[in-house]
Amino acid sequence: MKNCYLINFDIKGDERGSLVAIEQQKNISFEIKRIYYIFNTEKSFIRGKHAHRELNQVLICISGNCKIKVDSGKEIKIIELKERNQGLFIGQMIWREMFDFSADCVLLVLASEYYDEEEYIRDYDEFLKAVEQ
Repeated sequence: MKNCYLINFDIKGDERGSLVAIEQQKNISFEIKRIYYIFNTEKSFIRGKHAHRELNQVLICISGNCKIKVDSGKEIKIIELKERNQGLFIGQMIWREMFDFSADCVLLVLASEYYDEEEYIRDYDEFLKAVEQ
């Protein structure tokens, strides 16, 4: 799917443990302006249910696992995030829904912009109309 893909980060480590380094403009293609994480989400809950007009994000499941439904308006995919060294890049105008959270899931989100409610599309029909234009 265009504008949505998995990123595999290098794992560094030795007998002391493992480390994944994330660097803007290197293994993340944008300047990181906002970081947040989602946790303590019931397995039956669905998060997200929106698209962004301009914002880019990378989602990384740093504990546990969850699934992400991504929708370009033309193609839908479901991606399971469970590897600590894997991130999901979600670009502009991709509808996303996060679901099926494990009890220990911590989903880290790196965003290219500061929070701006006006930037969200929260109605699916409005999203589909915007994709058509």
